[in-house]
Amino acid sequence: MDQQKKTIGIMGLGNLLLGDEGFGIHCIQYLEECYQLPDNVQVIDGGTGGILLAPFIEQFDQLYVIDVVDIEDSPGSVHCFSDMHVRSGDIQTRMSPHQIGMLEILDICRIRGKVPQQVEFITVVPECLDTGMELSPLLVARIKDVIEILLQKLGVEVVITPLAQAKAA
Repeated sequence: MDQQKKTIGIMGLGNLLLGDEGFGIHCIQYLEECYQLPDNVQVIDGGTGGILLAPFIEQFDQLYVIDVVDIEDSPGSVHCFSDMHVRSGDIQTRMSPHQIGMLEILDICRIRGKVPQQVEFITVVPECLDTGMELSPLLVARIKDVIEILLQKLGVEVVITPLAQAKAA
């Protein structure tokens, strides 16, 4: 199926009240401010929605999830996984609490016969999970990196908004 015809979801997960835990949401906000995506691509702030996200997930052919990941690596390091890599045990990791929930939600979608054909996680190792609404400077710097990875994976035409052009200057 042509990438322009697939329904594609981009979901940011996280808790904005716990510093770097809100990384996925900050990425979604940046994406919405700085890019115009094609009509077949929908951006979702999943927050910590858990099981309530299933109806949104079920409508997509492809789903990209942006979040933090709890693995032994340097803070700020970026990691990409498919749900199949995690399930098969190829990746020995404990994902963040909502990503474990995401895998359970995907199981429910599978049972209902409505799971996306492709699910990918784009994750970053957090530096600080203290109470607060700001990301650590290290993770602020990773937002553009993660969005760049996402846009490469999407393989669709995007329009950069004037706000993005101003931020780049």
